[in-house]
Amino acid sequence: MNNLFKRLLLICLICFYTPISYAELTIEITKGIDTAVPIAVVPFGWRTQGTELQPPLNLASVIQNDLSGSGLFKTLPENDMLTQPTEVENVRYRNWKALGQDYLLIGMVTKETERYKVQFQLFDIFKGVQLLGYRLTVSKRNLRRAAHHISDVVYQKLTGRKGVFNTRIAYITSGVKTDKQKIYKLLIADADGYNPRTITSSLEPLMSPAWSVDGKKIAYVSFENKHSAIYVQTLTTGKRERVAAFKGINGAPAFSPDGSKLAITLSRDGSPDIYVLDLNSKILRKITRSYAIDTEPSWSPDGSMIVYTSDRGGQPQLYLIPSVGGNPTRLTYDGNYNTRAQFSADGQSIVLVHGNQGDYRIAIMDMATRTINVLTAGRFDESPSFAANGDMILYAAHKYGKSVLSSISVDGRMERRLSFDKGDVREPAWSRK
Repeated sequence: MNNLFKRLLLICLICFYTPISYAELTIEITKGIDTAVPIAVVPFGWRTQGTELQPPLNLASVIQNDLSGSGLFKTLPENDMLTQPTEVENVRYRNWKALGQDYLLIGMVTKETERYKVQFQLFDIFKGVQLLGYRLTVSKRNLRRAAHHISDVVYQKLTGRKGVFNTRIAYITSGVKTDKQKIYKLLIADADGYNPRTITSSLEPLMSPAWSVDGKKIAYVSFENKHSAIYVQTLTTGKRERVAAFKGINGAPAFSPDGSKLAITLSRDGSPDIYVLDLNSKILRKITRSYAIDTEPSWSPDGSMIVYTSDRGGQPQLYLIPSVGGNPTRLTYDGNYNTRAQFSADGQSIVLVHGNQGDYRIAIMDMATRTINVLTAGRFDESPSFAANGDMILYAAHKYGKSVLSSISVDGRMERRLSFDKGDVREPAWSRK
C-alpha cells in the first residue's frame, strides 16, 4: 500500500477515469433514519396574469428532496395528502394530525412581469401555530436556489443548525470528444447535483479542486502544459491565475480560512513538502522539512494549524503542524493508511480516508479523544469533504463498477447517492457557502 500511495502522490497514476456520457442525474437514498421527523410539503400554489399555466419549477419537490435527503425528515407523499392548502386560512391542523405529521409547509408563487414572488409558511401541527413565514422575489433562473433557501430556513428552524442545501459542490469528470480525444472537466453544481456548470476543461488531467471559504474562487491542479501547475479561478468572471508551476510536483491546494493563502504540495527541493503561498505577495514559506512524502494539507478553522498526510513513519498517516511551521504531531495510529484529512467548520473533528487490510473507507476522528469512527462500508471510498454545517460528508465511492458521488451523515445513519446513468465522477469538494 505504501508503494501505491507514493505512485498516487507522484501522479504516476493520476486518475482511472472512464468515458462519461453526460445524462440524467439520479438521486438515491441508500440509508435513512427510522426516527426521521414527519413533515408535509404541500405543492405550492401559482398565480399569474400571463399565459404561463404553471411554475417553471416544482419548488415543493425540490424542498422535499432536500429535507428527506438530509435523513432527518420524512416527507409525506403528495398522493397521501387529504388537502393541499396554499393559504394560511385553509390550513386544518386536524387533517395533518390524522396523517401523523409533525410539521406542515405551504407556499404560493406569484409571477410579476419577469420576477417571481415566493412566499411560504411553516406550521407546528401539534401546537397549532405558525413557526415562520417569509417572502422572497427571484428571477426565473434562481427559482431552484430559492427552493434550496427555503429548505435551509426550515432546516435551521427545526434543528437549530444551519442548512447547506443552497451550497455548491465541485467535481471532476472525463469524457471522449467526437475525435476520440479524452477531455477532462471541472464542474460546479448545486449541492443536490443539479445545474452543473463547466468551470474549465482540458485535454490533460485536472484534479484536486478546492473552494475558497467565501465560495468565490476555486483552486485546482492542471496538466494542460504536460506539467502540473496550480491555478486559482474566480467564478464570476472566469479569470484565472497560475500561482504555482515549479519544477516537480505542484499539487493539493487548500485555501486558508481568510482566503489570502494557499497550502500546497511542492517537490521543488526534492521530496514533496508542504508550503504556504501568500496569494498577494507571492511569498512562499516552507512548512515541512523531511525526506518523506508530505502532502494533502488542510487548514484548521482558525488558520493556526495544518493537518496533512505523510509517510515519514513508514505508512501514510496524518500529522498536525502549526501553519507557520514547527514540529509536527502525529494524529493517527489505527490502521495502516490514513489520508486526505479535512477539518470540520467547528474544528472539533476531521474527516479522513481510513484504510486497513485493503479497504478504504470514510471515517471521522474526534480531535479531543483522537478516536476514529468509520462511517462507510465501501472498499474504495475516497475524497471526503465536510458540509459547511458539519452534519454531512460528501465523498467519491465505487459502486457497480463505476465512481459516483455519495453523501453520508456524520453519525453514519443516513446516506444518499448522486450518479449519472453512465460514467464516473471524482474528487468532490463541498463549498462552505
